[in-house]
Amino acid sequence: MVDTNTVNFKDTKTAFEWRNDNELKQTYALFAMMGSPNLVKLGTACLNLAFKVNLPIKSLVKKTLFKQFCGGETINDSIDTINTLGKFKIGSILDYSVEGAETDESFDHTVSEILQTIEKSSQEKHIPFSVFKLTGIAKISLLEKVHAGETLTSEEKIDWDKVVERVELLCATAYKKDVRIFIDAEETWMQGPVDELAFRMMKKYNKEKAIVYNTYQMYLHAKLAQLKVDFENAQKDGYILGVKLVRGAYMEKEGERAQKMGYENPVQPSKEATDKDYDAALNFIMDNHKGFALCAGSHNEESNLLLVDLMNKYGISSTDTNYFFAQLFGMSDHISFNLSKKGYNVAKYLPYGPVKEALPYLFRRAEENTSVAGQASRELTLVKDEINRRSR
Repeated sequence: MVDTNTVNFKDTKTAFEWRNDNELKQTYALFAMMGSPNLVKLGTACLNLAFKVNLPIKSLVKKTLFKQFCGGETINDSIDTINTLGKFKIGSILDYSVEGAETDESFDHTVSEILQTIEKSSQEKHIPFSVFKLTGIAKISLLEKVHAGETLTSEEKIDWDKVVERVELLCATAYKKDVRIFIDAEETWMQGPVDELAFRMMKKYNKEKAIVYNTYQMYLHAKLAQLKVDFENAQKDGYILGVKLVRGAYMEKEGERAQKMGYENPVQPSKEATDKDYDAALNFIMDNHKGFALCAGSHNEESNLLLVDLMNKYGISSTDTNYFFAQLFGMSDHISFNLSKKGYNVAKYLPYGPVKEALPYLFRRAEENTSVAGQASRELTLVKDEINRRSR
């Protein structure tokens, strides 16, 4: 049984101690709006159009959605937030949130940014990880073609070699600087090359300790079985399997594409099935904890309490850096701050980047808070409880 007295997620005083009254009220207003799916659809459509025709709305977005979910437009802009979270012993994972670029120039710029986050992490104890997405440094069409096993043209082979070089540079630098680095997940139709490169890098750099982590999206019904196979392979090849365990971010897109193209939907049949596999993955990892390093990225209270319980079961210290809890910045502070207060390693994903380029990320957060059962209403209830507590 989980000892629910260990961590109290109902403690809103601890959860929102870092927020002043005005910030709490702004957060409440934002989540109230995100509680309406129709309003979110209308709002995201209007924002997209406004940016396309260059309407002067950047300031409005920066003061609302961007402020809630992002650290700033640059690493330096994010320092105040990093330091504020650090005062509460919560780390920041700097995530350069620019997506969908298609030129070598933009890919090289993204690599340069990620290298800066690695350097910053090597200097700053409050930045425990770096992170990158392959879609930030490779053409989507190329990833799709490699995943499908199609023959590449001579030009595409050159492009793919460049992608491999970029990944190698990032992971080699992380290893040299002793900085752990996440490779984020993509949609299933381009995940193959992501996994291939992640395991290649782990085999090279995870011999003594975990440097490279691959991401497992447990809303995919095949992922639990894959995790077990990947662990067996890691054991054979003698490296630690770095795992960032999440529920996932592309559910609607996956289902729509499967239906449109006539193949089996890779997504779990229900949220309950996802929760079951997520917790089964936690159990499997902790049963074999000597061969794993884990970052559990979850906004689910029960899963976080389960990991606390499993760490207690196996006598693993809350400060063991092979085990991290992570949530997105701007969400689930009641989980992050209360875990941190009890001495567990906690980090917030802290996206940064130009406001316009960060829109896809911001829209996902807004849509997520309407589609995830109870997410926006849960945030609203917690913020309201804290506002009421302060007014008493």
